[in-house]
Amino acid sequence: MKKRIEKFHILLFACAFIAAGAISCRQQDHCIQGQRQRHRRVICLDGTWEIGEGALEQRPGSFGHRVAVPGLVSLAEPAFAEVGIQSERREAFWYRRSFKLDAKVPEVAVLKVHKAKYGTKVFLNGSLVGEHLPCFTPGLFDVKEHLKGHGEENELLICVGANRESVPEAMPRGWDFEKYLYIPGIYDSVDLILTGPPYIVNVQTVPDIDKGEVRVVAEIDNINQGRMIGIDYQVREAATGKIVTDDTIIIDSQKRREVRCDFSIRIPNCRLWSPEDPFLYEVRLVTSGDAIKVRFGMRSFIFDKESGRAVLNGDPYFMRGTNVCIYRFFEDSERADKPWRMEWVRRLHQKFKSMHWNSIRYCIGFPPEIWYEIADEEGFLIQDEFPIWLLDRAPEQPKSEKIIPEYTEWMRERWNHACVVIWDAQNESVTEETGKAIQAVRHLDLSNRPWENGWAEPQSPNDCVESHPYLFIKEWLGEEPFRFSDIANISGVPYLREQQKKHNVPIIINEYGWLWLNRDGSVTQLTEKIYENFFSEGSTTQQRRLRYARYLAALTEFWRCHRKCAGVLHFCGLGYSRPDKKPLPEGGATSDNFRDVETLEFESRFEQYVKDSFSPVGLMVNFWAEEAESGPRNVEVYVINDLYEDWGGEVTLRLIKGEATVSEKSQAVVVKGLGREILTYEVDIPLESGKYQFVGGLINSKGETIESIRDFKVN
Repeated sequence: MKKRIEKFHILLFACAFIAAGAISCRQQDHCIQGQRQRHRRVICLDGTWEIGEGALEQRPGSFGHRVAVPGLVSLAEPAFAEVGIQSERREAFWYRRSFKLDAKVPEVAVLKVHKAKYGTKVFLNGSLVGEHLPCFTPGLFDVKEHLKGHGEENELLICVGANRESVPEAMPRGWDFEKYLYIPGIYDSVDLILTGPPYIVNVQTVPDIDKGEVRVVAEIDNINQGRMIGIDYQVREAATGKIVTDDTIIIDSQKRREVRCDFSIRIPNCRLWSPEDPFLYEVRLVTSGDAIKVRFGMRSFIFDKESGRAVLNGDPYFMRGTNVCIYRFFEDSERADKPWRMEWVRRLHQKFKSMHWNSIRYCIGFPPEIWYEIADEEGFLIQDEFPIWLLDRAPEQPKSEKIIPEYTEWMRERWNHACVVIWDAQNESVTEETGKAIQAVRHLDLSNRPWENGWAEPQSPNDCVESHPYLFIKEWLGEEPFRFSDIANISGVPYLREQQKKHNVPIIINEYGWLWLNRDGSVTQLTEKIYENFFSEGSTTQQRRLRYARYLAALTEFWRCHRKCAGVLHFCGLGYSRPDKKPLPEGGATSDNFRDVETLEFESRFEQYVKDSFSPVGLMVNFWAEEAESGPRNVEVYVINDLYEDWGGEVTLRLIKGEATVSEKSQAVVVKGLGREILTYEVDIPLESGKYQFVGGLINSKGETIESIRDFKVN
């Protein structure tokens, strides 16, 4: 029911919207002029708000504190006491700000609270506008009937629950066994959307790289229920603004209120998006009263069951990466305003890139929207994990009927991001509820991204599963300690739960190690016994850091070089560090590897050895003995190539004692693109007792010297 009409040029330009109260227009605000005047104004209400505490059902008598939006209540000045825990001091926090609009109120006025915890109630000019209980997805509120224009003052109140218990049972509330503070707040932006009909409610872009086109599905609220709806569209290169194509379509709405517009746009010579070339486009849609623009990348992503690989843009692709536990970082003493500072978030992702990482799991929770925008631009594959972690002891057990609406809101908010390639339903949980929810919503994503369902059954043979092969966990469990030499007897296929094996789908290792140290080098609550076993006579900070870095690098090499997994993701790139001695959960369970979170300086040994272990052209000395007898032996060196181009060069194996090289042998090798070669070296281990190292080395395609190191003793 749609037809092409004569193509014409569409001139786009930014328009300023002047409003009182320090209201600013967001970057995507625009006015579009063609044959008619069309506009959408997205007014950013971020900034400093007043805040008070009190009951859920009654506004506080005073607002004597100030707080940043987006942010958390813990940023308030002066500070509130007992924030993040249940307290008799309050049931809720109330945010307040005022603003004025110079213009009249348009036919569409929607307030968008991108993310807030725990539960959101919105009041405008004394009237309750609505309530949105989910804590991790946007709340959209129709404020037209309560909004004042023509310079009159508007008072906006947003009430959020003071703790997790503010959210009803059976709903996801973000429980995490390793957290003890659940800090409330409006932790993402607040926008006021002002526009006219026909109102474009949502846009989903569906790239088709084989056809060189993008499918665009727009949901339109045809408020006036006119018969014919014209939509001008234009595709531009996001970075340069260069126009790729533009045209107009006409839709016969048959006077329906809810209209779905579904059409495809040809993109000549389209440039594909990938972590190596994160090229973005932008599609702009214009009706007679509304206009919107959406960024997207031309890329495809699936898993291949037969090979066990991820497939990006039609080619196998090895995922190398890390994790971000943003809700744990929220309770870190060094957090401050960092998660909401775009320059810091960008530097963080660039630091991750420097480690040869191309993938990130946003773990057990969603960061602010700017993180996804930056991941699009910097080039990361994101495994986006919904904050459900149950195991057997979780104080919450969300049900599918409560999960489904939140999964739906999550997908609608995130499905245009090129970076988001995996919907991750939950973490380490064995439950049927998330599986039911996946089946109810997965059809909504027209790109058909794969899902991951924690330790529960995968819901499609095209999905993936997570594995967390924590080899060194045994001692914490009270079992016989795992020794480094035991790695020689470990399968390259990581352990899976029985439920996970039902479809034999590809595996992503997105946690491994169990060797964490706090940022100051002290042991965490989960690793104290492990380091006591490593160093029976005690250890220094430097000894622990060196052992951690070398062992983590060796484990990374092991899982990558056996080529049995679609991805290997270190845990974790950003979390908390709590070097106190309190028991769990108040004592820190894990940690990231930063020395300075503001400057993003990694601990030097971690950066040196773990960076090498993630090199796209990398190697593994397949030697795991902690003690060795003198005499001849064969030592294998695995060489892997994650790149599409062949790599050729010398691979050297040195035997070192102290500062002296005992022996050195080299072999020339060519490793095909995405391939692996196993080299064998004949080595004589000396009679002289002492500490030795095998050091395998090569120069990768970037000219970097990459090493694999094994320490052992000769008695």
